[in-house]
Amino acid sequence: MLNQLVVVGRLVREPELRKTENGKNVTNITLAVPRGYKNSNGEYDTDYIDCVLWANVAENTTEYCRKGDLLGVKGRIQTRKVETEEDKPRHITEVVGERVTFLSSSNKTKTIEKEE
Repeated sequence: MLNQLVVVGRLVREPELRKTENGKNVTNITLAVPRGYKNSNGEYDTDYIDCVLWANVAENTTEYCRKGDLLGVKGRIQTRKVETEEDKPRHITEVVGERVTFLSSSNKTKTIEKEE
């Protein structure tokens, strides 16, 4: 079995670094990824892909990337179940980024991988 993907898109908002209760660094980003085909109106739709980054990947992405930068994220898909305010279960699907490549920004192209 295999759970691996690569997503290339533009950052929708500025990344913000947070710390978990255990002191681990984490940031959530969203990438805007235009589809490769036109819809019935002749326009390209865009998918918004939520990603979670941990440790040094989160730190470096927060430090070096800004809204609008083009990023490549290599990782895996994760789903988790959360309870809403109405006590209804909701499933969240997101990409856990294990490697981020900065494809366009004011800095040179740079790749950050998760440290083991």
